[in-house]
Amino acid sequence: MAQHRSSRQKSQAEKSQRTIQLPIPTLGVLLDARTAFHELCIETGCEVLKSMMEVDREAICGVKGRHDAERRAVRGGSTPSRITLGGRQIPLSRLRVRSASGEVPLASFTWAASVDPLNTHTLEAIASGVSTRGYGRTLDPLPPTMADSATSKSAVSRRFVVLSQKRFTAFLSRPLEDLDVRIVMIDGKVFKKHCIVVALGIARDGKKHVLGLREGSTENSRMVTDLLTDLVDRGLSNERAVLFVIDGAKALRKAIRDVFGDDHGVVQRCQAHKLRNVLDYLPDDMRASVERTMKQAWNAESADLAQRQLRRLANSLDREYPSAAASVREGLEETLTVQRLVVNDALRRMLRTTNAIENLNGSIAIYTRNVKRWRGGSMIQRWVASALVEAEGKFRRVRGYRDLQELDRALDKLSEIETENTKVA
Repeated sequence: MAQHRSSRQKSQAEKSQRTIQLPIPTLGVLLDARTAFHELCIETGCEVLKSMMEVDREAICGVKGRHDAERRAVRGGSTPSRITLGGRQIPLSRLRVRSASGEVPLASFTWAASVDPLNTHTLEAIASGVSTRGYGRTLDPLPPTMADSATSKSAVSRRFVVLSQKRFTAFLSRPLEDLDVRIVMIDGKVFKKHCIVVALGIARDGKKHVLGLREGSTENSRMVTDLLTDLVDRGLSNERAVLFVIDGAKALRKAIRDVFGDDHGVVQRCQAHKLRNVLDYLPDDMRASVERTMKQAWNAESADLAQRQLRRLANSLDREYPSAAASVREGLEETLTVQRLVVNDALRRMLRTTNAIENLNGSIAIYTRNVKRWRGGSMIQRWVASALVEAEGKFRRVRGYRDLQELDRALDKLSEIETENTKVA
């Protein structure tokens, strides 16, 4: 009985197999042309796919030339069609099967004709810096008799428009409540007459997440307010303290106050931006000493000591360079927020500037470097969203992430103090 079952299974396996005969050129012929071996592989693959389609058709229609009263469909000849191969589409004759209800798809052809590999190849090529015009030149050559499609500049552009729009739509609808974000960095990037504001969040586990973006003509408070409101609607809590690291733009500060209030919108002003602003008011021969003094203050043991050192610096600049002195005093306490929260040195260094999100803006610039002309805000949004998705896949944990729980407790305590002060007032 076992031998009979084994022979029957072997017979069924043999029926599902096909033997393909192909004329194989000699090694000398293959070496004669650089592309000969690649062309041979493509032609062999096409023959294999045709055989797979015939196996599928036989499973549906039965053996050709043999009557089968239980067959569900009949052969319908073939028709010119295309399959996806290596970032392009190539021609292939598709075998047809018809039933009483219409055309019956063949699983092998459906698999080979799927556009998912084509879409993936397109996104990866653009992320690697390939222009839509040069896309076709990056693909492996085809046999001279085979004409490809979906590789022209217009075809690649149309495909990327659809794919990037899907990315942008999905990007703006991602829920945020499960991320447990307590740190948000906000910065803008200008594209000629348009400005894109991006929000980058840091979760409790130290992982960075792009939270959202907004497009406008300038980095104004209305645009940032809409961005923050959207983040709250998608799950970012504004009922507990959140640390915002910003460059000092008044529009950002106002929007944070409007959406999170003074109790829950804790601001850390970027020290790098503050330093540049102060030095711009000073002559070259004074910049080194002032820079050294400000950095020493920001590296002080306590925020109170740093504040006294910075005020002394401002007082020393009052007479000769009052604008520089005013710049030191402006927003001084907000440049020391992280220092007051007593976090790990590595984490403190990371949070006292907007370098993390500026690095992200650098990734956007690299991704979009082949765009020669921006055709409106929708195009900018699509490209930026695609760049952010690519960059997000390369994110690493922030330095000092193990001390983020300590920062959470400090934020909660600070929020409680602010709430009590508000009640007393």
